[in-house]
Amino acid sequence: MCTLEKSDNFFILTLIGDDHEHRLGLHLIDSLLSVLSQVNTQSINGSSALITVACSKFFCNGVDVLWGQPSACLCLHQMVKSVRSVIAALLSFPIPTIVAVSDHAAASGLVLALGHDYVLMSCERGFLYTSEVDLAMTLSDYFSALVRSKIGGLSAQRDVLLRGMKVKGEKAVRMGIVDLATHDSEESVVEAAIRLGDSLAERKWNGEVYAEIRKSFYSEIYGVLGLVSKTIVASCKL
Repeated sequence: MCTLEKSDNFFILTLIGDDHEHRLGLHLIDSLLSVLSQVNTQSINGSSALITVACSKFFCNGVDVLWGQPSACLCLHQMVKSVRSVIAALLSFPIPTIVAVSDHAAASGLVLALGHDYVLMSCERGFLYTSEVDLAMTLSDYFSALVRSKIGGLSAQRDVLLRGMKVKGEKAVRMGIVDLATHDSEESVVEAAIRLGDSLAERKWNGEVYAEIRKSFYSEIYGVLGLVSKTIVASCKL
């Protein structure tokens, strides 16, 4: 499940779960989509930001599939399609989105993190990891497009996808995956995300324009997700 809090300038979405791994099962995905829809409705005029957090051993440890069960492959396919809807919702948001990764983000957990505009991470705990090459699984089309859109440099993309590298905070910054890595406590990642969210919300951007500029910037992933762009001119000031 997840919870939502609203301050003056930003929303905080917190992943919660009994196993503290925040695996993306149908219940969590449905909860995420419901909360994202709620934030989208309340922030249609911009002037806000979304901050996603999860304080436990894992930020998110991928999809919730019982490997070895007869229905595992069918369940995995369903989960991958459902995560696609979450990424499409995040990438269509009318406000800036920030994720505070205070610990491990693996497989679809990394996908969830990359769906945000800004990724902040702890230097002291956790890593980013794409497990598909180790699990002998191919990648979904939107995951590959998201990696190409969000991770700078072919060598960094190769190391994440083809080496299954477990990337910690400082290295993630150097590889162009993470925007900021903090050296202090786990809580400092969330505090840094809140400071960034405040500064972005103060700009009071037009929400529809912000979303459309994002679409044009990440055109490949939007094409894969089937999201349609539109032209908006909210002001004619020169």
